[in-house]
Amino acid sequence: MPSHATEPPPAAPAPAPVHPIGLPHEVDNRAAYLSFGLAYVLGHGAAAASQGDTPLLGLPGWLPMTLLGIGLVTGIVQATIAALRAQRGAAAPDVLSGKLLGVAWVVAFTALFLAITGLTSILDRPELQSILWPAGSGLIVGLLYLAEGAVRRNVLHYALGVWLALTSTAALSLDAPGLSWVLALAGGGAYALATALEHRRLRLPAAPSWT
Repeated sequence: MPSHATEPPPAAPAPAPVHPIGLPHEVDNRAAYLSFGLAYVLGHGAAAASQGDTPLLGLPGWLPMTLLGIGLVTGIVQATIAALRAQRGAAAPDVLSGKLLGVAWVVAFTALFLAITGLTSILDRPELQSILWPAGSGLIVGLLYLAEGAVRRNVLHYALGVWLALTSTAALSLDAPGLSWVLALAGGGAYALATALEHRRLRLPAAPSWT
């Protein structure tokens, strides 16, 4: 009888190598978190220390908003750079999602500017800007994080968005400097924790609960 050579079974495909840092399509948010965190601590912290009946520091009124604005702009730039890096080699639908999320930042803050400007103009109370801008910025950033976390399946980003959105709006019920202290401590502390957890997340193998 003819003999048939026994062929070995096909080898199982080798598992894909894990790239803890620089994983394709993974956004490294550490620089953005650090920038936003400094904006919260320095901007809101300066406002908290210079407000109230017995302020801790005698600072010009424009300084806290300037520190906050510089920090927010820096954070947005860092977030954009991180998103663009993650899009290298990504599929067309992922690239489109990233671009739409980037445009959403511009649209959201433009809408916030129009809302605050219009509201304070109609009420003829320009001093409300010192309250609405800090709380409104936290709300906008939080909601954008919710959208980004859902699209990218990033639970840490999503959870940070939940915290920022809730604490920023809850702080509106407090008088100065309570509002600023809450934003500085709760917001700045959350960003510090998120920065540490983001470093850990990027070094862990990809898992459904984190990606």
